[in-house]
Amino acid sequence: MKYKASISITVLLALVAGAVVFAKRNPPVELMPTPTLISTGAVRPFEANPHLDPSTRLPVLFVTNRLPLLPPPDARYSILPGKELRFGVAHVRIGDDTLDWPALYKLSTTSNGGPRPLLRVERFDEQAKLGDDEEVGTDGPVRAFFDRVNTLIDQTPDRDVLVYVHGANSNVPRAASHAAQFRHFTGRRMVVILFAWPSAESLLRYATDVRNARFTVPVFARFLTLLADNTRAERIDVIAYSAGAQVVSPALALLSRELGGDAQRLRIGEVYFAAPDVDTRAFVADMAHYLPFVGAVTLSVNLNDRVLGIVQRRAGASRAGRPDLTELSDEDSRFLLDASGRAADESPFDLLNVQPETLPYMSTTAHAFWYDDPWVSSDILIKLQAHLRPERRALEANRAPDGVRYWTFPGDYPARLPTTVGRPAVPAEAAPPPPEAAQP
Repeated sequence: MKYKASISITVLLALVAGAVVFAKRNPPVELMPTPTLISTGAVRPFEANPHLDPSTRLPVLFVTNRLPLLPPPDARYSILPGKELRFGVAHVRIGDDTLDWPALYKLSTTSNGGPRPLLRVERFDEQAKLGDDEEVGTDGPVRAFFDRVNTLIDQTPDRDVLVYVHGANSNVPRAASHAAQFRHFTGRRMVVILFAWPSAESLLRYATDVRNARFTVPVFARFLTLLADNTRAERIDVIAYSAGAQVVSPALALLSRELGGDAQRLRIGEVYFAAPDVDTRAFVADMAHYLPFVGAVTLSVNLNDRVLGIVQRRAGASRAGRPDLTELSDEDSRFLLDASGRAADESPFDLLNVQPETLPYMSTTAHAFWYDDPWVSSDILIKLQAHLRPERRALEANRAPDGVRYWTFPGDYPARLPTTVGRPAVPAEAAPPPPEAAQP
């Protein structure tokens, strides 16, 4: 599909003028609650990082197909999609001048219920761009970006790369702050790359988000291919939050159709859909294509999710993060039943029913539970770092009336964590940091 975008002076002025309004629609990001996995002392991720940089500043790699508003070095990005990929580093700061590393460390390792510091992006350092008909090459800025990814991979214990794909109604600074949080709570050991697709940054423009997500599907598929072909990552893991699933799930299905059996070379590992805002029928149909070539798929749902309930009423169909399985065809129902019901050590698909009544910190209608709730964020950390099956992550198996298996959190989840998490997959041993630490 050919897509040509031209930005007139009028459009540019409108976009710049709207930046203040968009900022108000995207409130600042607070440091998320400390995952129970860490606050209980089950693991000590910061001590386990021999390359730790004890700082309140946290650089995070990013890739985007948003067209620019301002060029580097003061990069700013519009809500318009393009086929060109842009690579760089988002420089995120946690807190202000009053917050030092000892205070941040305490906030990050205890279940402190007080105010949490804000995260803000000090600048975006765009370092390279790649046209849709260009190759990475053997040298140049794009090659340097992937070389930097490889340097970071060499310092990680599991040699994975995590790609975070944000949801709708999100600007780039907000998405970068969420990606930074995940890197932070892995003890700054996991290589995290934000993929920033062009959300319109407003709930009132949700239809624009849907169109832009659809346009981004082949661009994101290309990025995954580039990441696999140009890095030493053993696995490429993906978190898709909310409408980010409208980019990730169709892209994986596209790669499966285009590459066939060769899709295994992409080394896609864990694919975690957090409250996915995507049509349930389309999601299951797409998953049938890519489930054979990925390591595992986790679908986390809240059947009372307020945001997805609103979208469902507008779309006229349930969302995968709040699914109505009666909408599925007989063929898709059989596929889902088979995928969820296989022996625990054989199933690549897990349905996680996040039930507010069993999670003491979660509101009934929560949509952002994957990082707002310390039990759920703990489970994600274990899943992505240790690649453990649900029964080994202290979760409990259940059966729906139609036979579909799903997993829930037991009431004594925190007490089970110390015996669930094993070494060295999620290490707890201390290691002194070296004089110098590598940065993204």
